Amino acid sequence: MSAFVTDGPDLPLTGERTVPGLAEENYWFRRHEVVYERLAERCAHRDVLEAGCGEGYGADLIAEVARRVIGLDYDESTVAHVRARYPRVQMRHGNLASLPLADGEVDVVVNFQVIEHLWDQGQFVAECHRVLRPGGVLLMSTPNRITFSPGSATPLNPFHTRELNAAELTELLVTGGFSVESMLGVYHGARLIELDARHGGSIIDAQVARAVADAPWPADLLADVASVTTDDFDLTADRDIDDSLDLVAIAVRP
Repeated sequence: MSAFVTDGPDLPLTGERTVPGLAEENYWFRRHEVVYERLAERCAHRDVLEAGCGEGYGADLIAEVARRVIGLDYDESTVAHVRARYPRVQMRHGNLASLPLADGEVDVVVNFQVIEHLWDQGQFVAECHRVLRPGGVLLMSTPNRITFSPGSATPLNPFHTRELNAAELTELLVTGGFSVESMLGVYHGARLIELDARHGGSIIDAQVARAVADAPWPADLLADVASVTTDDFDLTADRDIDDSLDLVAIAVRP
C-alpha cells in the first residue's frame, strides 16, 4: 500500500482527475488506488497499456510487476508530468478514440475511471479490442451511475458524458466483442461505514457539501478523510452490484 504523500501534487486538481498528495482529496485517491492494487496481479509479466493514465501513479504501480507499461493521455501537460515523474512508464500522447498502438500490441488494457468521460464509448472499446492480443484482458472501472448520480439521467459530475450501471457496462463490453469474466464492485468496508455514521450518514456527502459551499473543512472531517487507506474499501463480487460505489469489469478478448 502506498504511503500518503504530503508534499502536494505537481498537476492541478481540476475535478476531472484525482491526484496524490492532498489531504482533502485522499478519500477519492484511495478509492481509485485500491483497484490498481487489487488487480495489479493481472498485469504481472505482461505488456500493459493504461489508456487515460492521468497523473500516472497507477501506471507506475503496475510497472512494479508488468514487463512493460505504456501510458497514454490526451493532455500534453499530463504527458510531460508522467514522463518526468514516472520514468519507467513509456508515455505516449494520443486520443483514446484512435489508440496509437499496433494491432495486438499488448496483453492488458487498463482503463480506470475514464470511460465515463468519453463521448464515443463504443469506439474506445473497439480500439481496446484491436490492440489486445487474443486472450488479452481489459480491466475497466467506472462510477456506478445508480449510486454516483442517483435518480438522474444526467451525470452530476460536469466532466462526465455518460455514466453506466452494471448492465449497461456489460452490454458495452459484450457489444465490443469481449467476454465479461467478472463484474466486481467497490464498497465501503467496516471502518468507512463507521465514518459514514460519524459524518451524518455519508462521508461522501460531507465532502461534497464542503466543496459546494467552498467552506473551510471541519478539523474532524479533514482528519478522517486524510486517514483513509485502500484497506478501508472492499472490492468484491459478493454484494449487490447495484449498491456498489464503482464498477470494476474484467473482460477478455476471445
